[in-house]
Amino acid sequence: MIKQSWNSERASKFKQAAFVYLYVAILYESTVYVMFENQILPDRLGPPVLWLIAGGVIAFLVFLGLYYWQNVWIARSIWIMQAFRFPGLLAGAFFPQAETVTPTTFYMAALVVVSVNFWVLARASWDL
Repeated sequence: MIKQSWNSERASKFKQAAFVYLYVAILYESTVYVMFENQILPDRLGPPVLWLIAGGVIAFLVFLGLYYWQNVWIARSIWIMQAFRFPGLLAGAFFPQAETVTPTTFYMAALVVVSVNFWVLARASWDL
């Protein structure tokens, strides 16, 4: 089975990681919604509403995976995927393009939030 059993200290690290991930997901979903409402979200990859729904479903499944299953491979997989967010956030925060409509402070705030998420996922994954 996918569920792993841990002592209470390690289990609480997985629960904390689950809630921090849920918080990050809510921030991302809210950002996409606001960008969609202000018509600054590109539609080159399909209808934004479809991506909002898919993002919500994925976030909820990751939350369940971290909170209930507490499987290190789920946490490590999410941790690795989180690492791919850093280049875009760093570029937006410190090397913005001339035609960018999003302020650099947006990317800086996102960089802080993603870094905290990265940290709690590592704590749960490797019992730090």
